[in-house]
Amino acid sequence: MSLTLGRGPLVAKDFPESNYEIDGPKHRILWHEFPRRVRAELAGATVFDTVSGRLLHESQMLPVLYVPEADVDFGLLEPTDHSTHCPFKGDASYWSIRVGDQVSENAVWSYLEPNDEASWLAGHYACYRGKLDAWFDEDEEIRGHLRDPFHRVDVRASSRRARALIGGEPVAITDLPMVLSETGLPNRIYFPIDDVDAGVLEPSEATAHCPYKGDATYWSVRAGDEKLEDAAFGYPEPLDGVGRVAGHVAFLHDEIDVEIEPR
Repeated sequence: MSLTLGRGPLVAKDFPESNYEIDGPKHRILWHEFPRRVRAELAGATVFDTVSGRLLHESQMLPVLYVPEADVDFGLLEPTDHSTHCPFKGDASYWSIRVGDQVSENAVWSYLEPNDEASWLAGHYACYRGKLDAWFDEDEEIRGHLRDPFHRVDVRASSRRARALIGGEPVAITDLPMVLSETGLPNRIYFPIDDVDAGVLEPSEATAHCPYKGDATYWSVRAGDEKLEDAAFGYPEPLDGVGRVAGHVAFLHDEIDVEIEPR
């Protein structure tokens, strides 16, 4: 995400300020090793198991893992007539995965004869994340996409006063915010739940998962007669590295202004 979205150098938009230029096409592709063992399963069968996976970073897209041919169980794959064309990579061929009676259609693809400018794709295969049952980064099962080695999340305690306002009226004020900086995203200000006005937060059934922060819980936000659906969120059991946002809530809605003093 840090390379291909936001202000990263592989974004096909205006290049960020620097003292160098990238001499290449507007749409950019980077082939980079993934540093750990990755494996994936369907119906209990291992489709691939690799310590030589590569991430394909491509402008405006999340990175995609590609696996060497030797690390794929071709006994589970069945070729299909499906194909797609990418002007930057070439024509992709597809395979379905069959394990007993369970079939995952067109779940695997490869560029058998990639374009010259992406020739390193030859001999590598990729799988759709949602078409397999389980993915493992080393021995830990993962949800969502693999973590990008170039993506970073930092949480810092601050003494700057922060406020969340609806129509100019505060619904939360704190002198102890947590500032979460995440690659490619604006800073998020997290408020201790005890510093949110009573009755403002109403539990929501919405949830979300972030590979870098964990499982998010949502609240709707009420201010007088107005109710803003799923306008606040937090991570009750955040992943390693962002544990300090536990017990905190962030606000994200067009009708909520979040301010933090400059110093």
